[in-house]
Amino acid sequence: MIEEDLTDRHEILSTAGKEDDQKRVYVVDDNSDVRRSLHFSLASVNIVGWPFVCAQDFLDGAASLPPAPLLLDVKMPGIDGLETLTLLREQGINWPTIMMSAHGDISMAVKSIQLGAVDFLEKPFKFEELVGLLDAAYDNLAQTGETKFSKHEAQELLDRMSPREAEVIDLLVQGDANKSVANELGLSVRTVEVHRANAFAKIGVKNLPQVLALMFAAKGRTL
Repeated sequence: MIEEDLTDRHEILSTAGKEDDQKRVYVVDDNSDVRRSLHFSLASVNIVGWPFVCAQDFLDGAASLPPAPLLLDVKMPGIDGLETLTLLREQGINWPTIMMSAHGDISMAVKSIQLGAVDFLEKPFKFEELVGLLDAAYDNLAQTGETKFSKHEAQELLDRMSPREAEVIDLLVQGDANKSVANELGLSVRTVEVHRANAFAKIGVKNLPQVLALMFAAKGRTL
């Protein structure tokens, strides 16, 4: 495990670590294939991926690291991603964190956002989607602690939804599946999907974690 980590770090130093002005992202994932794949993909867009083979490895050195976005796997041996996020917040480390999982569900995504993650990606994901999230994460770091949306701005976005769309979204962010929402509201599953898509388009989000982040901001809470 340590030998694998040293190999990862050697690849960083030999390929992407020569530029002091390069952006960096910390990658915490016990899967060596994932770490290496992300390292080379990130290097293609001039981002240095710093790998950690387990949560404890990252937590041990986090306090001495410069602020940067964090890619954090949920399912890991020992300390898992959600527990890691909790421990980081307890240490006062609030860097933009993107959770990753090959076995994600709505409840896991909601829990991640409640703990402070900025988004949740289900593996395998499109690299272009990750790059977009990282761009937003770097902007977040540059804002010196300001939230992306003010309370007023977030509420204005949420108010764009129709009452029915808001009902559907409220149930979905609680972890209900489309079928359950359809049964509760007396709608077809297809109608629920249409309301969900329309709501996403109106408020400018791509997934439920982003909706939840807006809801937090509308209540004057930071993630």
